[in-house]
Amino acid sequence: MHVAILGTRGIPGRYGGFETFADELARRLVERGHRVTVYCRERHSEPSYRGAELRYLPTIRHKYLDTLAHTALSTGHLLLNRADVALYCNAANAIFCWLPRCVGVPVALNVDGLERHRKKWNAAAKAWYRLSEWLATFCPTAIVTDAAAIEQYYRDAYQCPSTMIPYGAEPRRVETAATLAALGLERDRYFLYVTRFEPENNPLLVREAFETLETSLKLALVGDAPYAADYIARVRATKDPRVVLPGYVFGEGYAELQSHCYAYVHATEVGGTHPALIEAMGRGALILYLETPENSEVAGGIGLPFTASTLPAVMQRALEMPAEERARWQQLATERVRQRYSWEAVTDQYEALLGRLV
Repeated sequence: MHVAILGTRGIPGRYGGFETFADELARRLVERGHRVTVYCRERHSEPSYRGAELRYLPTIRHKYLDTLAHTALSTGHLLLNRADVALYCNAANAIFCWLPRCVGVPVALNVDGLERHRKKWNAAAKAWYRLSEWLATFCPTAIVTDAAAIEQYYRDAYQCPSTMIPYGAEPRRVETAATLAALGLERDRYFLYVTRFEPENNPLLVREAFETLETSLKLALVGDAPYAADYIARVRATKDPRVVLPGYVFGEGYAELQSHCYAYVHATEVGGTHPALIEAMGRGALILYLETPENSEVAGGIGLPFTASTLPAVMQRALEMPAEERARWQQLATERVRQRYSWEAVTDQYEALLGRLV
């Protein structure tokens, strides 16, 4: 098949969950003999990456227009350069999904989570996401949800069935630790949180909870965001020397941070299956997760749940945990990813779905 992937910032995956997803899926589809074109906003040094063709188109660098502008142009290019099947990412792009179908290109849409709940959006943007949920039920040929809770939501709210396919991760630790040394961190001597610095992801909550602890361990808050300057300034406004704020870290450095942390804190409120949570589980981290239906579904009891008010106590419990108990949680987390969230299994499901659509 010739598969076109639209609606992300592009690959290599250097921003968020959709970019990681496009990166991992495209590479594996190419390895299986398919041709893959990924529409990109961020430029890579080569015209292809891991065998996938990269198509660069301009966008409007604005919080509310970036995704829609780029996907509109990508859709126009796709209409003139047809693939066998298109995979769109982000429910906000649902409005474009009927156009390729008019020229014989079937479309699958990965809707992600319930984006209208994100605090960064104004009333108009939230209304657009609400409308897009409805459009997603009939504009694409097939709808993909990445968590059982989101699948159930679309079934209950719109009587719309979907194909549930989660994100994936690699169930292995890496042994190198060059990034730790560069950031002043030591193996098993830091809490880790990786996120876009946006209010509903709660990096400020995590930092403030950590600062109540009496410990020599550090906290590595990894991430940034393009459109949240005021909130990011609040996150970074700490005088605690134990808090490390390196910005984005990708690739092998990211894997090192997850592999050697004392515990991984996951505090996102909105979304479906969060790649960072699965990835940390796959690296064998002790998991502390905010108790939402989606996070609880992924963790499956393999970790310590918390609420906003109980996070300091749960972090303290992690600090006091015997080594044997912590090792058991770590092993269970890796095994859960191996059984349920491997990228090969995820690719199997997408390959089967896209093949049926063709």
